[in-house]
Amino acid sequence: MSEKIKDNHMMKFIRGATTASGNSVKEIEAAVTELIDELISRNNLNKTNLLSITFTSTKDLDACFPASIARKCNGLDTVAFLDCQQMYVNDDIDFCIRIMAQVLLPTNNTVKHPYLRGAAKLRTDRC
Repeated sequence: MSEKIKDNHMMKFIRGATTASGNSVKEIEAAVTELIDELISRNNLNKTNLLSITFTSTKDLDACFPASIARKCNGLDTVAFLDCQQMYVNDDIDFCIRIMAQVLLPTNNTVKHPYLRGAAKLRTDRC
């Protein structure tokens, strides 16, 4: 990172997750777009304060890369994205997409983790 972090900002990590309704490009696109929109709106983020997002998806999602969808959302083409496959665990949530976003937030902002759709049961304390 080449820019100086503003004195009133801290680097923070935001977790979140959602589920797609199936394994098609359209279904994954709808889920990823909603998740990114919620990440940005709940945390009042602007593009320059969103540094990177790592995506994981369950093995039943293989129609497209979530990061390629996110890259097209909200003009986020300068954000660093990475896709990974979520470790397989028996009885995990189907069609699940998880994120970990690295952001700069004002020191007095509370992080709001977006857990949406079927993934809301992963972290009921954060929904």
